[in-house]
Amino acid sequence: MQKRFIDKTVWISGAAQGIGRGIAEFFAEEGANVAIIDIKEKEGKNVTECIKSKGGNAVFFFCDLNVEALIHKSIEDTVATFGGLHIIINNGAINMVKSLHEYSTAEWDHQLNINLKAIFLSFKYAYPYLKKNVASSIINIGSVSSFVGQARTPGYIAAKGAVMMLTKSMAIDYASDGIRCNTVCPGITDTPMLREHMGGESEIAERLYRVPIGRILQPREIASSVAYLCSDDSSGITGTSLIIDGGYLATAEWEGGLS
Repeated sequence: MQKRFIDKTVWISGAAQGIGRGIAEFFAEEGANVAIIDIKEKEGKNVTECIKSKGGNAVFFFCDLNVEALIHKSIEDTVATFGGLHIIINNGAINMVKSLHEYSTAEWDHQLNINLKAIFLSFKYAYPYLKKNVASSIINIGSVSSFVGQARTPGYIAAKGAVMMLTKSMAIDYASDGIRCNTVCPGITDTPMLREHMGGESEIAERLYRVPIGRILQPREIASSVAYLCSDDSSGITGTSLIIDGGYLATAEWEGGLS
């Protein structure tokens, strides 16, 4: 590994599993101090111990992204533990499969709170620390659903579309503070949330039939791109969206296996 993040501290929401875990492990391998932020305490502590067993530096902080005070506390605890904060990765997300008219007001608010409002809150409380650095980075995890619709997931779609536009706004407003902000938009990635949403292997295989590379992505493939956008290698990049989807959005018509 290149060790691009020695003496840097990264706060990662939703880091107990899936893409978040892949990002946490990748950054730890590259020398970062990693704050594991999640509501899933058992899984979060497991990731932390796994990182430590490989020589990395990580601490788990319990946080419900639906609670402003806990987001604020997680930022303050991260800074108190590691002495600073350089990178925020807003990865925490939830999905709910039902049509819009079936939502309760509470369910709609919960979707938008976790998937969108938490980005506002993490940045609000991290900003005083991020602007102290010569250069800081924000990565907001979007989705292919930031670009196209999907059946029966209106809350998720609305939030992920907004994440991409919020990222652009943040990039513009905070460039003068040395803070870069970008969106990473994964496609079909092997995570617990995907498997819960999609169901069995046959449903996943059917979805992959529409992906030109013909396979499911792994969290580490997303993590490597996140690391690139947080590193000096991408110092001129801000306000953009990087799609990692195996070609899913490249074409409106695709039938797997046809030449």
